[in-house]
Amino acid sequence: MSDLRIRTASVDDADSVLAFWREAAEGTSITDDVDGVTRLITRDPEALILAEDGGLLVGSVIAGYDGWRCSLYRLAVLPSHRRRGVSAALLAAAEKRFLAAGGRRGDAMVLEANEQAHRAWASAGYHREDHWRRWVKPFS
Repeated sequence: MSDLRIRTASVDDADSVLAFWREAAEGTSITDDVDGVTRLITRDPEALILAEDGGLLVGSVIAGYDGWRCSLYRLAVLPSHRRRGVSAALLAAAEKRFLAAGGRRGDAMVLEANEQAHRAWASAGYHREDHWRRWVKPFS
């Protein structure tokens, strides 16, 4: 994939990122709207990392760092571009960001039922920690 370009998102990308996630990402979130994506980019302009192939959005990852945890969300690759190194390039960019900020470990949110994602994360060197469970409370 010679035309692969990795870049951070801008607020102008919010609509296209949401459309991309509807096609390429598993699951949904209460923050899957223009306001949520725009707020992420405005608060942390380097957090949403995109992959483009010839101008086409083919991948994304959110690499959030709060000074304590390096959190990875929304690793997604367009189905037509999977198994071509897109996720590896996105994770390399995220890990570079974390290391520059002093991060020590990446924590990824991965859907339990998404076996394809499990293989992608494992091939990137991540492993599952079964002794942790995510607890959530949506704010209304």
